[in-house]
Amino acid sequence: MAFREVGVHEIRQVLRLWLQGEGIRSVARLARVDRKTVRRYVEAACECGLDRAGGEGQLGDELLSRVCERVRPHRGEGHGDSWALLTAHQARLAGLLDQGVTVVKAGELLAREGVVVPERTLHRYALEVLGHGRASRAATVRVADCEPGAECQADFGKMGLLPAPPAERRRVVHALIFTAVYSRHCYVYLTYRQDLAAVIAGCEAAWAFFGGVFKVMIPDNMAPIAAWVRPSRG
Repeated sequence: MAFREVGVHEIRQVLRLWLQGEGIRSVARLARVDRKTVRRYVEAACECGLDRAGGEGQLGDELLSRVCERVRPHRGEGHGDSWALLTAHQARLAGLLDQGVTVVKAGELLAREGVVVPERTLHRYALEVLGHGRASRAATVRVADCEPGAECQADFGKMGLLPAPPAERRRVVHALIFTAVYSRHCYVYLTYRQDLAAVIAGCEAAWAFFGGVFKVMIPDNMAPIAAWVRPSRG
């Protein structure tokens, strides 16, 4: 079975909750990790000597690295079984691609022959090993970066429910996010409304944060701004 990539921070969080006395189901809920994954981390840690009565001081870098190695074994040359399977059938894949068959269709044909691999791995193999699609990638034209302070992107995002005065009734909070195109620095303005007044207030707060006004603001399909600049019909 192929498991998703493992992060040391995730392992540490799972083991910390388990050492605090939480059960597998509770750890999965609190750490937002699948129960099977939690069980695998805990079993691997116990095999590496983790003692539930020993406290969180056991969660050092050495133990975590050993656990990580157990749940994500080292793969030769940075590739897994699917890559090795494609290597064994490289001639067949290359022949299909040379005939003009798309990578997706080639994957379907290989699967019928028992060679089943993830589509993402198939695309990577076709590009990195067989050079399929490399010419089209070389033709990609990069957009020139703007100058500092020239452009700022703005868009609303939904944050969730928070109590709103004066009645403290829970209402949806929106985040008006300003992103400087050149530096990618961000400023977030929280508001309960998505109207023109909220946009203006957010802009004023953002300009104070950035220390100036951008030459161009690029709104991402923001209805309040679109309604404001849309010409009226006579």
